[in-house]
Amino acid sequence: MKVLSIQSAVAYGHVGNSAAVFPLQRIGVEVLPVYTVNFSNHTGYGAWRGPLIAPADVAEVITGIEERGVFGQIDAILSGYQGGEGIGDVIIDAVARVKAANPGAVYACDPVMGNAKSGCFVAPAIPILLRDKVVPVADIITPNQFELGFLTETEPDTLESTLASVDLAMAMGPKTVLVTSVERPDREEGTIEMLVADAAGAWIVQTPRLPMKANGSGDVTAALFTAHYVETGSAKTALERTASSVFDLLSLTLESGERELQLIEAQEFYANPRLQFEARQVR
Repeated sequence: MKVLSIQSAVAYGHVGNSAAVFPLQRIGVEVLPVYTVNFSNHTGYGAWRGPLIAPADVAEVITGIEERGVFGQIDAILSGYQGGEGIGDVIIDAVARVKAANPGAVYACDPVMGNAKSGCFVAPAIPILLRDKVVPVADIITPNQFELGFLTETEPDTLESTLASVDLAMAMGPKTVLVTSVERPDREEGTIEMLVADAAGAWIVQTPRLPMKANGSGDVTAALFTAHYVETGSAKTALERTASSVFDLLSLTLESGERELQLIEAQEFYANPRLQFEARQVR
């Protein structure tokens, strides 16, 4: 499998491509990383150094890859946090060109905007750009519950309302929707869930909620889910594998006491997921 991953990069820590590439490689995926920023560290520290990469320069790198004749071999395009407005157009153009070379390729978009606790933490134009231009061309989207609500102009909280919001998101274009950080008021205390839906049905998986916030965990989730889904064609299998790997990555990070994801130390959990959580079909 080959994945073209258009995301940010950091030297210290693990977010964007610096979170997504290694887990994909560890499960046997060939990754072509294209960077949208090249920062010293993620912006959660409040201080960082390094450049935003101009959209024209990102496009040049993608064209260079195309000139090597590999677009026809790419199985999936993956995108995450979009730092500036121009990157969306570059990604949309890349998706069209890859799909022209390989009509079976899929585009997985993680529509990063914010979360329920922090609100939106991207530039004001980005959520509208994602909703109106990027999401409609995606095959797979991986919003958290907050982002799903923005995309569909709803307020999902119960299982029923979240499924209804997922249906609205699918009507925008994507065939598959993975909702992370699902928090239903009637779920078991101390748990958190992920829900996935496609044409075959909908499944939810519940894991213990760990007392931590780890930058980059959403990037790992989107990457692993996309690869497992493309490989197996099963949303349930992809959900179970991803939930297992990410939970064990977060558990190891929590035990370490470190702020950054223990991405390398957790590598066996990507290669051989324990499958300790079973997804339940809800539709």
